[in-house]
Amino acid sequence: MTDAAQQEPGSASAATPLASGNHALGIDVGGSGVKGGVVDLDTGELVGERQKILTPHPSTPDAVAETVLEIVNRFEWAGPVGITLPAVVTSGVARTAANIDHSWIGTDAAELFSRTLGGRPVSVLNDADAAGIAEDRYGAGKEVDGVVMLLTFGTGIGSAILNRGVLLPNTEFGHMEVDGKEAEHRASSAVKEHKDLSYKDWAKEVSRVLERYEQLLWPDLFIVGGGISRKGDKWIPHLTTRTPVVAATLRNTAGIAGAALASVTSIGR
Repeated sequence: MTDAAQQEPGSASAATPLASGNHALGIDVGGSGVKGGVVDLDTGELVGERQKILTPHPSTPDAVAETVLEIVNRFEWAGPVGITLPAVVTSGVARTAANIDHSWIGTDAAELFSRTLGGRPVSVLNDADAAGIAEDRYGAGKEVDGVVMLLTFGTGIGSAILNRGVLLPNTEFGHMEVDGKEAEHRASSAVKEHKDLSYKDWAKEVSRVLERYEQLLWPDLFIVGGGISRKGDKWIPHLTTRTPVVAATLRNTAGIAGAALASVTSIGR
């Protein structure tokens, strides 16, 4: 293992070959790390340990694809692979690039990953969409029969919206204007840190954003993710939306689980 590689504790071996059971491999590409794991598609839980390798710099398409290949090889995986990107992805092509090299824009990511992985089938989708389908299927939204909206609060605001399990892909609600300012420039967790806002004051800004979303979309549930969701008890009670708001439950495995699910469905193809 290289110095840049990390293994999650709790399992004796990373190798989980495609053999039996309802399992799939998901890989979540982020600005700082590329994470992968085998997922039990019945429960959304990881089978064995998670693998993580630091995202290469520069994070060009070829460099990231080689990193994905290394993770696939560690699992001795023989089947299709689901992969997330921090980008809008349509028909397998990256249309934007957030926290990865801008040379991704216009890249046929599905073709690149498939070729790098020896021609196997791959599914490529937006990272927030992957987290959304995982939370809807396995996490905080699994009991909701209606419209679920996942929002990830970090440097920006990522979004995913599903209606009875069906994803509307590549929504960019973080860029929607709310009272003269982009939503993520008003209410991301980065704004909270930059302005040194209390949780209560920040929650007022989050409420302004969520209330605009609910005026337009009438969701049945908001699921909030991102690192700040771990402290949801400090700010979720201060929100003033009519729509219930709950913290995401899958945390840092949501992208992996969603990518794995996409590898065996039409999502990301």
